[in-house]
Amino acid sequence: MSRPPLGRRLLAEAFGTYVLVCGATGAAVVGAALPGSVGSGTGAAAAGLAVVAVILAIGHLSGAHINPAVTLAFAVGRHFPAREVPPYVAVQCVGAVLASLSLRAIFGITGGLGATHPTGVSTAAAVAIEVVLTLVLVVVVLAVATDTRALGEFAAVAVGSTVVLEALIMGPVTGASMNPARSLGPALAALDGTDLWIYLVAPLAGALAGVGAYAVLRGAPPPTPEESS
Repeated sequence: MSRPPLGRRLLAEAFGTYVLVCGATGAAVVGAALPGSVGSGTGAAAAGLAVVAVILAIGHLSGAHINPAVTLAFAVGRHFPAREVPPYVAVQCVGAVLASLSLRAIFGITGGLGATHPTGVSTAAAVAIEVVLTLVLVVVVLAVATDTRALGEFAAVAVGSTVVLEALIMGPVTGASMNPARSLGPALAALDGTDLWIYLVAPLAGALAGVGAYAVLRGAPPPTPEESS
């Protein structure tokens, strides 16, 4: 099956990232606007479910990267054309900013629009946490999306579950962003650039580390269908 034209894929990526950021940050905003309405794990569940929904909805169109770190990982791992990285990242960021502006139009800057900041840890620790979280996410994404030995039909569940798990554990500490666009959106919409560099640099570093980690775990590339027959 041929891929859709680039323009259609970019529109899908912008839409998917919009949905993701609305889900990942909307719970925090609603929780701040209506105290007691949102449980402690709701934000993690919302982010993970948004990822599952988006992958199922647009995965066949654009690949449902919805994350500059994932796009970078696919390109470095030679699963995605390097020339398409800039437009993909650009529309992901646009989708994230539009999502945060939508929330601001409804709730103002309540809850900081879900902006991510380290809590209770040093800057170095926050960087390390986001690097490791993104590394794990990228390993899972590469495993289910690029390896023919994986159960690809469960890709959405695997990736979404990883987001939920990591957000439940480290969400209270760093926000468990793992996604530069997810952090950029609320930062720009709320005019709050404090600590933003952490969430731009660490996920990209984690993505690169994740590509290397999966290459080690995978070992030799899996056989092609022709080689296996």
